[in-house]
Amino acid sequence: MKDPCTNAVVSAIRAPTPHISRNILAILEFISINARMIERRIEEKLLNLIDDSPAVALLGPRQVGKTTLAMDIGNTRPSIYLDLESEADRAKLSEPELYLARHSDKLIVLDEVHRLPDVFQVLRGLIDLNRRAGRRTGQFLLLGSASIDLLKQSGETLAGRIAYLEMQPVDGLEVSPESLDTLWLRGGFPDSLLASSDRASMRWRQDFIRTYLERDIPLLGPRIPAETLRRFWTMLAHLQSGLLNAAELARSLGVDGKTVASYLDLLVDLLLVRRLEPWHANAGKRLVKSPKVYVRDSGIAHALLGLGSAEQLLGHPIVGASWEGFVIETLIAASPDGTAANFYRTAAGAEIDLLLTPPGQKPWAIEIKRSLSPKLEKGFHLACEDLQPQKRIVIYPGRETFPLPNEVTAMPLKAAGRLLLDR
Repeated sequence: MKDPCTNAVVSAIRAPTPHISRNILAILEFISINARMIERRIEEKLLNLIDDSPAVALLGPRQVGKTTLAMDIGNTRPSIYLDLESEADRAKLSEPELYLARHSDKLIVLDEVHRLPDVFQVLRGLIDLNRRAGRRTGQFLLLGSASIDLLKQSGETLAGRIAYLEMQPVDGLEVSPESLDTLWLRGGFPDSLLASSDRASMRWRQDFIRTYLERDIPLLGPRIPAETLRRFWTMLAHLQSGLLNAAELARSLGVDGKTVASYLDLLVDLLLVRRLEPWHANAGKRLVKSPKVYVRDSGIAHALLGLGSAEQLLGHPIVGASWEGFVIETLIAASPDGTAANFYRTAAGAEIDLLLTPPGQKPWAIEIKRSLSPKLEKGFHLACEDLQPQKRIVIYPGRETFPLPNEVTAMPLKAAGRLLLDR
């Protein structure tokens, strides 16, 4: 029997003539993505942390690939994997100190570790015991989906013993230039990106959203009606790259401002929404004080808005804001550790989409345009006069890097990302 990819190619070839070229190209692109299997840039950084720290917490939303990456690393060294959502694996930890001590010569991977918060005190004792025995690094790899709770639980108990690393969905530097538009449409969750068709990808994302709302969030504690949180999440998708107006969102939902703030905190904590804070270092200007909000994964934003194809996306008013969010996530992911990410906007109209300030450097001013012939507004140049940034870059969807007036460089996303990676 032929495999699904072969069947798809045969069907494309047998399709009516006008569709042959388009169908074959789509199938070949899909096979190309799958054949490569996406190499995650974060793997090297995670390996270094494991080799330098007693414990490492890898944070990221569900289905982003944490478990796959952890198991790949586990295959390179003695290790044991426990999924704390599994009753069988939780049962092994009924006496956690005894069980874990028996495997002290291995890298112990604890998945969904926030499900067993009492284990952190045990880990502290075992880490200290192993240190005295001469094993100072590579003891525990903790995987978690909710950042604030895990940081609080582990930080209070494992201070000085644990390093943290955030894993994001696949970004624009981890696929080929030919696959960039597919990544933008479908988002970076591997099962969505690698789906056999746009329709299958959309179905996966809809199921992902439903599972988060109906199962995962209630498991984390908050008792929020699923439909209310879906409406809020969808409102944020419509607001993509816009200034947060909590009062307006509260009125639309029929709740108070504190409730909206708690909903937003939850989605930020789950690493599903980004709250991009305004730049506040310029005290001499009247600066906008509200943050901008983004649904972090472009594919999830598109699913919330019902945009399942490139044609639907390109014809929708959100297209520019969606591209902006997609670019911002990639550039932040590529930035050196400790880089501050902000936007700049004054009451007088000076504006920069993204300010990245690497440690010890002046900010990089980055404008984002969904046009092959990008034109910069006066507000960008006014903002650059205010800030005197180290670099002035406009990201556009083309393939070439070229200069623009006023010391600005137009760059493809991948070129700008590589520039940041090389810092």
